[in-house]
Amino acid sequence: MCGMHKFIPFLKKPPFVPVIRLSGAIGGGSRFSPALSDAGLSAQIERAFGRGKPVAVALVINSPGGSAAQSSLIAARIRRLAGEKNIPVHAFVEDVAASGGYWLACAADNIWVDDSSILGSIGVISASFGFPQFMSKHGIERRVHTAGTSKSLADPFLPEKPEDVTRLKALQETIHQAFIAHVKTRRGGRLSTATDLFNADIWVGQGAVDVGLADGVAHLVPKMKALYGDKVALRVLGQRKPLLQRFGIGVFGAEFAASALAELEDRALWSRFGL
Repeated sequence: MCGMHKFIPFLKKPPFVPVIRLSGAIGGGSRFSPALSDAGLSAQIERAFGRGKPVAVALVINSPGGSAAQSSLIAARIRRLAGEKNIPVHAFVEDVAASGGYWLACAADNIWVDDSSILGSIGVISASFGFPQFMSKHGIERRVHTAGTSKSLADPFLPEKPEDVTRLKALQETIHQAFIAHVKTRRGGRLSTATDLFNADIWVGQGAVDVGLADGVAHLVPKMKALYGDKVALRVLGQRKPLLQRFGIGVFGAEFAASALAELEDRALWSRFGL
């Protein structure tokens, strides 16, 4: 009977909820190893809000964070479409929604977690390595010529400069304040005023609910049925893979090296949360 709805127009169609999976690190990625980005997700998000008349849109989030700009762009696209279409958005956190991952979760009207989900890390991090002693030991000379005094900011091959650290911290503070403003705008009075939520700390499961970072412990299918009825249909929308991956063609040469480095960066992000 369910399949006849499309052929018999006067039969009432069951409510449906498009499901968008936001899994992985957030950033520009590459054509071989794409990360979550506004450009990569735009078609998927537009399709979720633009096809038919969904009763809601669900985000399934499992991300340790990444690019602040891409997090902001993705979240802004979701909020714009939700407002234009007047469609509620629910976020369901799997392992982790931290840093940029939590930025995405805050694009939803309600955030639901598992008992073991990790949320928070509302902060900004910049990590790198320095090699000046290694270069000096091996007789390697670094030659840098710039037009503009800040062009070699935090060069890993030169000794760290106090003024560079001050400049980087100022840049981080600007991004951190934008992150805080986004969380306060989206979560409002639900946030605890007795706890410092913006020091990059993390909370697990019910603990995140207790401080207002999430709205309850719940899973996708039972929660959507509880809210929209047992007949609600969940439609999972997949992100398109790069052409070479769809044909099973592996990476090679420089592309392989870039992909390997991207994978190392991703693993470093996940490992911060024991994953």
